[in-house]
Amino acid sequence: MGSKMKKILACCCGIALMASLAGCGGAKDKAGNAPAQEKKLVIYTARENPVTELVIPKFKQKYPDYDVQVMTMGAQQILERVRAEKNNPQADFWWGGTQAALMTAAKEGLLEAYKPTFADKIPAMYKDSQDRWYGEMLLPEVIMYNDKALKKEDLPKDWDDLLDPKYKGQIIIRGVLPSGTMRTIYSAMIYRQDPNNPQKGYDWLAKLDANTKEYATDPATLYIKLTREEGKLSLWNLQDVLLQREKHGRPLNFALPASGVPILVDGVGIIKGAKHSEAAKKFYEFLFDEQLQIELAHKTYQIPTRTDISKDKMPDWYKGLNLKPLNIDWLVLAEKEKEWMQYWDQNIKGKGAK
Repeated sequence: MGSKMKKILACCCGIALMASLAGCGGAKDKAGNAPAQEKKLVIYTARENPVTELVIPKFKQKYPDYDVQVMTMGAQQILERVRAEKNNPQADFWWGGTQAALMTAAKEGLLEAYKPTFADKIPAMYKDSQDRWYGEMLLPEVIMYNDKALKKEDLPKDWDDLLDPKYKGQIIIRGVLPSGTMRTIYSAMIYRQDPNNPQKGYDWLAKLDANTKEYATDPATLYIKLTREEGKLSLWNLQDVLLQREKHGRPLNFALPASGVPILVDGVGIIKGAKHSEAAKKFYEFLFDEQLQIELAHKTYQIPTRTDISKDKMPDWYKGLNLKPLNIDWLVLAEKEKEWMQYWDQNIKGKGAK
C-alpha cells in the first residue's frame, strides 16, 4: 500500500474516532450528565400563582444560573401529560399532585426513586415506601361559601346537608375530571357511602348534581362566580379558600363538616427519565427547607407534612385549626378513582338538574 493511501486511511480513521468520541459525549449530554443540561429545570405544577411566585424567585436567587420553566395545570392533567410523555419526558419535576395521582404514577413507572435528606421527617402515611413521591403539604377538603350571601346558621352542617333541596341552584363546582382536588372529594364521597358498593355513592352524587347550578371550567372562574353570588356554595380545599380570602379580598370562607373532612396529601416527585435530574433534586431539597415551609404556612396557608416544625413557629390560623379526618383507605381510593370518576362523568354529570 502506498504512503499516500496510508495517510488517507489514517485520516479517515482519525475522523471516525473523533466522531465516535463526539457521539459518546452527546450520549452523556442526553442522559443529563453534562453541566449545560443541568442548568435547566422544567416543572409541571398544580400550585396556585401566589405559591409559585413566592418559591421560584427564591430558588433562582440561590441558583442564579438555572433556567427554570414552570407550566401550570390541574393535578390530573399533569398525570395525563406525564403519562403521554413517558417515552420522551418533557419535564423534570412534578410539583403538586394528589396522593391518588402520585400513587398511580408510581405504579405506572412514571416517577424516579429519590430519597431526600429530610425523608425521616415525613410520616410513612405521607410518602411512598419506595421514595418515588413525598407529600409536601396537607390539603383539608372543605365546604367553601360566600359569607356575604350565607350566614353561618344557614350553612350545611355536614356533607349530607348539601343534598337538601333548599340549596338547589346555589352550588357551583369546579369541573371535576381535570381537577385532582375535585376527583379526590367526589371519590371520598363515594367511599364515605360504601367503598364496596359504589352505587350508593353514585346515588349521593346524583342528588348533589341535582343541586348543582354549573361546573366551572377552572378555579379562577369558580372564585369569580362565587364572589358575584352566581352561586353561594362549593367544595374546595382549605388552602385556596384562605388564599382567596386573605390575599385577594374575596368574601369566601369555609365550613368543616361535622363527620370529618378528606385530608388530601399533596406531593411532589421527580419524573422518570428527567433530562435535568440533578436540578430536580436541588429543587426537591429547596422546597422542603424548614424555613421555606414556615414561610409558606404564614404567607400561603400551607399545612406542612414535616413533623419537626415547631407549632410555635406556625401562624395563628394553623394553631386554631381543629381538623377531624374522614377515615379513608387511600390505596383503595387511588385504585378506584378513575373508574368511579368515569362513571360519574358518563352517567351522572348534568343529569340531576333536568
